[in-house]
Amino acid sequence: MRKVKSLLKRGLKIVEDGVLLEILQSEIRHELSNPRFLGAETGSLGDFKLDWDSSESQDIVLRRRFDSGEEVVVSALLQREVVEEADTTFPREAVAKVCIRKPGISSILKFDCQVFELGSSSDFNIERAYFIRSLASSRSSTYEEGFYRSLDPKLQSALRDYLTSKGIGESLTNFLLCHLNKKEQDQYVNWLRKLESTMSHSLKP
Repeated sequence: MRKVKSLLKRGLKIVEDGVLLEILQSEIRHELSNPRFLGAETGSLGDFKLDWDSSESQDIVLRRRFDSGEEVVVSALLQREVVEEADTTFPREAVAKVCIRKPGISSILKFDCQVFELGSSSDFNIERAYFIRSLASSRSSTYEEGFYRSLDPKLQSALRDYLTSKGIGESLTNFLLCHLNKKEQDQYVNWLRKLESTMSHSLKP
């Protein structure tokens, strides 16, 4: 009787694993046959270079160096929250940190930005601004969100124009949204494939 029960449990597990495997394979086929972001504005890097983009990580890092020696670094990743609007192309918005350093100066300007869809394109808002005296110092002057929003609109507009002049514009924000959302989808498909491989091996006699 014990052997019968053991065989029944094993048979039930094989059936359950087989059903799960079929579901996984169906989900993989669905993801591959339905390119989610087909026709989306992909944008471009412009004068930036892709400095970091690991398949194992969620973030990317872009870097731009001017002839003057000035350097702009952008690190970006997707927000956890899913966009609830039904007519959006991308399921997630992005957050980006923009750091600007002048040659021969240890201080850094850093901006926390929100990147989001706007119609068929994209845009960004500055959420916070920092003046970091040096990389070796933890002290910094920070314009937190509430205070930043209370600044003179002309100053807010000037800071935004300043970032735009450094290459943080529509084409780059389009690239960030498209690239990061595609990156997440690719990671999801890779995870499904690894799980499928594990399940396939477990079903082998």
